[in-house]
Amino acid sequence: MPLSLEALESRAARAGLAGIPTKVRSDERLTPEEALAMYRTPDVTLLGALANEVRNARHGDTTYYNVNIHINYTNWCNKFCDFCAFQRRPGDDGAYRMSPEQIEEELRNANPEATEVHMVAGVWPALGYDYYLDILRAAKRARPDIHVKAFTMVEIDQIVKTGKQIHGKSIEEVMADLREAGLDSMPGGGAEVFSERLRQEQYPKKMGHERWLELAEQVHGLGFRTNATMLYGMGETLEERIEHLHLLRELQDRTGGFQAYIPLAFHPANTRLDHLPYPPPLERLRAVAIGRLFLDNFDHVKSYWIMMGLPVTQMSINFGANDIDGTVTQEKIYHNAGASTPQQLTRPYLLQLIREAGRNPVERDTLYQAIRDHYDDEAVDRDASTLNV
Repeated sequence: MPLSLEALESRAARAGLAGIPTKVRSDERLTPEEALAMYRTPDVTLLGALANEVRNARHGDTTYYNVNIHINYTNWCNKFCDFCAFQRRPGDDGAYRMSPEQIEEELRNANPEATEVHMVAGVWPALGYDYYLDILRAAKRARPDIHVKAFTMVEIDQIVKTGKQIHGKSIEEVMADLREAGLDSMPGGGAEVFSERLRQEQYPKKMGHERWLELAEQVHGLGFRTNATMLYGMGETLEERIEHLHLLRELQDRTGGFQAYIPLAFHPANTRLDHLPYPPPLERLRAVAIGRLFLDNFDHVKSYWIMMGLPVTQMSINFGANDIDGTVTQEKIYHNAGASTPQQLTRPYLLQLIREAGRNPVERDTLYQAIRDHYDDEAVDRDASTLNV
């Protein structure tokens, strides 16, 4: 049973969080100052308990997963971000660019149960405008019914620039072209941390946060749903993290276009920031809990197992997360940066991971419509020995 409010407030006072349990239980919006207190408190389990109450009130025991495929269609990139281990230039060792035909073939040979393909990659202007339309069409040729979730705001920014330069197209016309070619929604990457100081130090060639937010607002206005992320652990201050979350919350108030918030723990291996530590488990759980508590206008908080690690992902289901992403296939970006998680998981493994956390697994589509509720589903093989590594 949940602790009494009196007991919670007594514990919160000792943890520097006085008044926060009362506001959480009253559905009152938390302030940036209270978010800072949550980042500084040593009592991470109290944050988890509060976030879990909010999560349970919205979703009960339901924990979502999906059956999805990742395609990172090129690692050519001209942004040269210090935090990236994936980027290459044409001609570099390991550089590649998938053709539309290769993408079509990969999808034809991929898991036939997949309902989503997630396509993100580097940015290389010389790819041209039609390339992006062609890879969307290729995905739909291979799997006409699959939901194509593609292109971060950084990629969208380049596509919009190219469309304007080559064809004189407006953003409305570009997004209409992308939709007609097969784009259904967009992920939330490329936001990093909304800090101009950090951008100038580590990724000055990437667009600033004002442009990211502007584009997100525009595509929401055109009917596209997206996710939102924060890549933390790159040397940003706690205040910069809070400003990032505050800006996301304000934009969600205006548009309602974000589906899920996804905190991303930075993997420093193989990057120019490899002197930084990988955020420890409690900090990864703290990020999930604060996301749930502060972003009160986001329905879903996703614990992306690729970056969180499987044990922490399992714990996060009781720290505010109600989604753990999906099966994934051949994810390259974070694995190049040292992620030690598998590149894909089987459905039985995901079901076991969720059930062992005391939750009920529900397969969803990209738009969070339930496909299959596994409550008391004895027909599903619960043997996790089929894990694909």
